[in-house]
Amino acid sequence: MSMAQQAEPAATTPPAPGPAKQKDGRTARRPLTLRLLARPEVGVFLGAVAVLVFFLFAAPPVRDGSSMANILYQSSTIGIMALPVALLMIGGEFDLSAGVAVVTSALTASMLSYQLTLNVWMGVIVALVVSLAVGFFNGWMLVKTGLPSFLVTLGTFLILQGVNLAVTKLVTGNVATDSIADMDGFDQAKALFASSFEVGGVQVKITVIWWLVFAALATWVLLRTKYGNWVFAVGGNKASARAVGVPVTFTKISLFMLVGFGAWFVGMHNLFSFNTVQSGEGVGQELIYIAAAVIGGCLLTGGYGSAIGPVFGAFMFGMVQQGIVYAGWNPDWFKAFLGVMLLGAVLINLWVQRTATRR
Repeated sequence: MSMAQQAEPAATTPPAPGPAKQKDGRTARRPLTLRLLARPEVGVFLGAVAVLVFFLFAAPPVRDGSSMANILYQSSTIGIMALPVALLMIGGEFDLSAGVAVVTSALTASMLSYQLTLNVWMGVIVALVVSLAVGFFNGWMLVKTGLPSFLVTLGTFLILQGVNLAVTKLVTGNVATDSIADMDGFDQAKALFASSFEVGGVQVKITVIWWLVFAALATWVLLRTKYGNWVFAVGGNKASARAVGVPVTFTKISLFMLVGFGAWFVGMHNLFSFNTVQSGEGVGQELIYIAAAVIGGCLLTGGYGSAIGPVFGAFMFGMVQQGIVYAGWNPDWFKAFLGVMLLGAVLINLWVQRTATRR
């Protein structure tokens, strides 16, 4: 045997590959579709697009810029209140007094300014204090008594409804307040709460801008701040949240006070838009706000939702409300459409949740 033959290494068999690494379903990256469906606002966004496309064909006047500006205005008056209501629902509660609280705020500012001959800004400030106090009362009663928010806020709803009517009649001798259009500070307050600006020859209400600003702020708070984590935590499991140091009492009360702030803002818009307030209004609006939040992906059980979803939910309300008129249909069908949208949204949200959590 030659030396070359002796130096040649023996052929070796490569090691058999081990079993393929199994992906754990808990850590495997889910498909993009499922990740998108996990977002609470995706379903309502698709629904809003469908409603918009439908009315673009069913009601040609909707295609006009002024009509769309009017739709956005109607949506904004609902959406501004739907945002804090949605945050409250994510926190596991809801407020049945939100509708009449809007009127309470407007009545307070109007009567205080007119009857005492004050600058309207004094009425605006006092109305803010009253609205925040109503929210604080709801939250404080909830955490101190342990009663469901349905019962607490139903009581507040009845109290405010009676006070609105009784006090207005007692002070003004009528069911509506006197006009404050010629009082000091009215023009400045109107510019903040109820003015319009022109875009491409179309008049757009300032509430549309406020609506989008509040939505962006609420989204940032929910997704980027510790307070947002607290909101989701108390809505998911209050006992567990308290066990890990979440200030449950503060979070609950502050959420109700945010609803009070929203009621104040919308109340000021109504006052400075129409110069006077009807004391019997507001009843039923709380259901619209809650429905907009539910259609936007918020669950009545709490712990789930977003601030963007209610924006699309409010837009759907405004689109249907005005689209029916532009289409020349009987506006009495509006409530029927709302019922269909609400049930449809609940079913879609249920399907989205099940699909998003399916492995």
